[in-house]
Amino acid sequence: MLSGDADLVVRGPRSGFDESLYPWLARHPSIAVASPVVDADARAAGRSEPLRVQGVDLFRAGALQPGWVAQTRDALDTLRPDVVFLSPAALAWLGVEVGARIRLHAGLRDVDLRVAGVIDGSGGERLALMDIAGAQSLFERLGRISRVDLRVAPGVALDDLRRDLAARLPAGVSVDRPEAASRATERISRSYRVNLTVLALVALFTGGLVVFSTQALSVIRRRTQFALLRTLGMTRRRLAALCVLEGALLGAAGGVAGVAAGYAIAWAALRFAGADLGSGFFRGVSPQVSPEPLAALFYLALGVAAAALGSLAPAREAAAASPARALKAGDEEHAYDILRPSWRGLVTIALGACLLPLPAVAGLPLAGYAAIACFLIGTLLLLPTIARRVLAWWPMPSRAAPALALAQLRASPGRVSASLAAIVASVSLMVSMAIMVSSFRDSLDRWLERILPAPLYVRVPGSDLAWLDPDDQARIRSLPGVASVDFQREDALVMDADRPRVILIARDLDERSVERKLPLVEGPVARPAGSPPPAWVNEAMVALYGFAPGTVARLPIAGREVPLFVAGVWRDYGRPHGAVQIDRTLYVALTGDRRANGAGLWLAPGAEPNGVRAALAAMPGGARLEIAEPGEIRALSLAAFDRTFAVTYALELAAVAIGLVGLSSAFSALVLARRREFGVLRHLGMTRRQVGTMLATEGAITAALGAAVGLALGAAISFVLIHVVNRQSFHWGMELAWPWGSLALLAFSVVLLATLTAVASGRRAMGDDVVRAVKEDW
Repeated sequence: MLSGDADLVVRGPRSGFDESLYPWLARHPSIAVASPVVDADARAAGRSEPLRVQGVDLFRAGALQPGWVAQTRDALDTLRPDVVFLSPAALAWLGVEVGARIRLHAGLRDVDLRVAGVIDGSGGERLALMDIAGAQSLFERLGRISRVDLRVAPGVALDDLRRDLAARLPAGVSVDRPEAASRATERISRSYRVNLTVLALVALFTGGLVVFSTQALSVIRRRTQFALLRTLGMTRRRLAALCVLEGALLGAAGGVAGVAAGYAIAWAALRFAGADLGSGFFRGVSPQVSPEPLAALFYLALGVAAAALGSLAPAREAAAASPARALKAGDEEHAYDILRPSWRGLVTIALGACLLPLPAVAGLPLAGYAAIACFLIGTLLLLPTIARRVLAWWPMPSRAAPALALAQLRASPGRVSASLAAIVASVSLMVSMAIMVSSFRDSLDRWLERILPAPLYVRVPGSDLAWLDPDDQARIRSLPGVASVDFQREDALVMDADRPRVILIARDLDERSVERKLPLVEGPVARPAGSPPPAWVNEAMVALYGFAPGTVARLPIAGREVPLFVAGVWRDYGRPHGAVQIDRTLYVALTGDRRANGAGLWLAPGAEPNGVRAALAAMPGGARLEIAEPGEIRALSLAAFDRTFAVTYALELAAVAIGLVGLSSAFSALVLARRREFGVLRHLGMTRRQVGTMLATEGAITAALGAAVGLALGAAISFVLIHVVNRQSFHWGMELAWPWGSLALLAFSVVLLATLTAVASGRRAMGDDVVRAVKEDW
């Protein structure tokens, strides 16, 4: 959107590239319009999030983005260095009007600007526009630009021009279509979005299992009716179509309600959690829920398809059943013959195991997701065998009602399996996610302890305009109580136009003791004599760019390819798209940039952190510094982690709720199917309380079996999530951590709720007249 009608975009590192490229591009005979841009994120006074500032030559930019030509009383405002034009979203966010003045922070300095007008074409983004010369001067970008938007002359072959320009541009500066930058931006959150989508599909799959169990029990209850219809001439195909149509109608009704509820939930999520559901991906964006009819119809079709597929197996069994045998009492268990062959489940699980070593496809762990699906489906196919063996092992109670309950379950393992399907799927999902999230959180906590060795940390809040210049650094070093300071400088380099930028980190690193500062997972590797300077990469650089330890890699720094020896790999949970650390002395020698973004402070013996914090705040501009101890940073980081996974917890709870609904519907259908059984038991002298105890026992045993299978399956899925899905999605590893307390509470809650559900479902049966319950009605 920001590139307007540009055909190509030339962009480089976040710190920019030499502006001498612009006149060369502007004079190129194949280029009709070249528009230079200085792109920066500046922190506004009183705001915690940055404001995106674009410095442009409006005479050039207007040809590509007409909406940026703002209406102003004085045409010279477009050239004044202290004037800015704001988008409507930025005006509302800052709470100012045209003519007001705003303050932006550049390093520890203030930049005072006058709002001269409003721009359109910002797409709802908080955007500030100003003259490019003013942006370069005020934000210390003299001689540097961030990108050049190009419109190609008529008749020029776009791909040929792109290849010609790419061959002549300096290292680290790329040229590509504007969509490439969009794709790179989308990659930042793609893995996160894909994982949420998969969780939503698992919930949909669980809903399909609810339909399956409900329809299977419904088919059993009407088994003699279907047999009579077959005897009267209804064909198998029509009978199967009838059952599938019932499921599809249920899916349509639920789909319509689900789409409406989905839009309502989306509105609430955006209203209270933001565009990224609290994860911090898309700061500065004000999204709106806009109904999309085609998408809504697709979601509705998914609901109908899930319900229809859930009805397919019961429909096929009802159509294939022998009418003569189905008319006899006691034939109900044969309805579950479709679940009997255990070899299908074993084969499916084996297939899932074979998928685990496969690599990612287009950066997505599709094989890992398929393996999880195989494990889930294979386990569901094994449920009758598991139920039969576990129930045979279960000791027989001494009391009559529990003994009858266990005998009933032993006699119908297929029915138990149908009741278990939804609860096993939902419990396994929640267990796997609980283990994965707990492992991630525990690994993150230990990682933070490892990378925060200094007693005090200071940084300039913001983005690329957040820095400490050499004078600021000298003041910090000379503060009383400060023994030593480790300054750090970050830049973002273009390695691949289709991927997000790679973060370059320059800090004081000694290769002889680097493991004291970096959480290495591979290395350190001894550097041979005569090798290039050392660099340490995170796990993502190995997975995405092949920067293996012991090899020589090339990094585009300051417009040229710099060879570096990869001396080790360090764990990094903050930069999943790649990061490289080099010694700051080397960085200064290559770039001449002596600025820093932050620092770790080691205190002199006897110095108190609070005294040093007060001295930092008293520096010129020190009130804008963010100063924190390691414990505070850990607390903030873990709070951000919890916000990021809040939506995951919500989807897990939704899946468990669906599973409990499935169990409830299964028991309700069983109660209806066993009314005559309960009537006979009442005739034989069984009290209502004993019938309730029998149902409660059945519910408790069924839920305990489902929770146990779900725990085992969830543990297996968590291994896939940790060692396959997360490694291929985010390119980092983690250590396994078992949340025993949470798992025990989950299992207990499922058993308790299932027991209460079984009792509640049997109230109607216990209230029926015993004579009416045993009467044949046809």
